[in-house]
Amino acid sequence: MRHLRLFVTVADELHFSRAAERLGMAQPPLSQAIRRLEKELGAELFDRSQRGVRLSAAGAALLDETHEILAQETKLRTLARRAADGALGTLRAGVPPDTTAAVLSALLSACAEHAPELSVDLQEVTTAEQLRLLASGGLDVGLVHHPVDATELRLGPGVSLDLGIVLPRTSPLARLPEVMLSDLSGHDLILFPRAHAPGWHDRILDLCRAEGFVPGRVRHASNFEFLLALVTAGHGVAFDRGPAARKEPRVAWSPLAGRPLTVRISGAWPAGRGAHPAAFRFAELAAEVLARQHTAAARGNSTAHPPGDTPRPWSVVYG
Repeated sequence: MRHLRLFVTVADELHFSRAAERLGMAQPPLSQAIRRLEKELGAELFDRSQRGVRLSAAGAALLDETHEILAQETKLRTLARRAADGALGTLRAGVPPDTTAAVLSALLSACAEHAPELSVDLQEVTTAEQLRLLASGGLDVGLVHHPVDATELRLGPGVSLDLGIVLPRTSPLARLPEVMLSDLSGHDLILFPRAHAPGWHDRILDLCRAEGFVPGRVRHASNFEFLLALVTAGHGVAFDRGPAARKEPRVAWSPLAGRPLTVRISGAWPAGRGAHPAAFRFAELAAEVLARQHTAAARGNSTAHPPGDTPRPWSVVYG
C-alpha cells in the first residue's frame, strides 16, 4: 500500500524530485521504491527519458484502480477504528427481568444516538445468570444487582434506587403517607427467587430483620403479574421501585420511611483485553437512564395525590 501511494504521487507530479519533496523524502529511495513496485507487478509504470517522465500504458491503466484501492484502504481503516471504539457490530447486553419498558426504551434510544450502527441485543436475564454468561462469553455486558462477586469483572457507575412497599389496596397501611418496615410485622413477604440475585435477596432479608420486620413466610414470585396477584389476594406484601406498581388499580404503593431499602445496579463486563469496547459506554448510558427515570418516578410519587387533586377511579372504589 505504501508503494501504491508513492506511485500515485509520482503520477500526479510526473517528476521524481518534486514528488520526493512533496513526500518529504529523498529522491533515490523514492526511485528505488517505484522500481521495486514495477518489478513486483512485472510492468514499467513510467516512461523515463531525458525529456521527462510520463505514465506508461500500464501505469495509466493502473492509476484509476490504484485510486480505488487506496480509497478502500481508507474505508477499511475507518471501519477498523470505529469497530475498535465499539461503534459497529453487536453488543449482547443483559438486563434484569424487573426492568421497566420506559427504561428499556430510553436505554435503546440512548445507545442508538451514541452509536447508530451498533446493534444492541438486549436479553432479559437475572443477575446470577448474567454473571455466568459474562464468565462464559455468552454476554458482553450486563446490568447486575449488588452485592456481587466482582473478582473477574469490571463495574461501571452504580445507581441507587429506593424501594417502596406494594400493599393490597384495602390494607390500612395503604392510607399512610409512608410505611415503616416495622409496620409490616406479621405480613408475609413476596420476593424474587434467591437464585436470581442471591446477594441482594439475602441483603433485603437482613435489612428487614434489622428494622423489625421478620416475615411470617417468604413467598417467591418471578413474574410481576403473579406478584401482584399474591398481593391482591392478601398473601403478602412486596418491594418495588414504584412506577409499575403505581399503575395497578389492584394494589397500592407507598414509600418506606427512612428509605431503608436501596437497590444498587451497575453495568458489569468481563475484565481483560477481550472485553467489548462498547461495554463501558453502555454501562454509563444505563446509569444515566436509570438515574433519570428514578428521579422522574420520585417526583411523580411525591405529587401523586396533591390536595384537591381529582382522585383516580380506583381510589374511589377502594377508598
